Amino acid sequence: MRIVPPFRAFTCAALLLFPAVALAQDFPTKPIRIVVPFTPGGATDVVTRIVAQKLSEQFARQVVTDNRGGAGGIVGVEVVAKAAPDGYTLVMGTSGTHAINVSLYPKLAYDPVKDFAPITRASLLPSMIVVHPSVPARNVPN
Repeated sequence: MRIVPPFRAFTCAALLLFPAVALAQDFPTKPIRIVVPFTPGGATDVVTRIVAQKLSEQFARQVVTDNRGGAGGIVGVEVVAKAAPDGYTLVMGTSGTHAINVSLYPKLAYDPVKDFAPITRASLLPSMIVVHPSVPARNVPN
């Protein structure tokens, strides 16, 4: 029978228990902020407020909607890119903020791929082209 020195035994026991201690930590322990990179009242803002309300109910913790409009969403997205990567500051990204702006602006202060980790698609908002009924156009040619 092999006897393990007390220090080694303690170290092994501590290492085995460490993952359980890490998993036992509660999340969230403070309010969560979801940044909307647009002004209040738009589709992204409305969807974010619905999501924030549901998350508040689920977590029994406050989830705040923070509108930071400007520069096609760049202002709000930069705020989140510079925030601590602790899961308490989220952004309601859009195809504009994370795909289109990369093509439009040569120097963004954030990288939509490297600086963010996607969580889920929150909604799908279809777009349409409409005109006054007096306009003779009825479709858009391919």
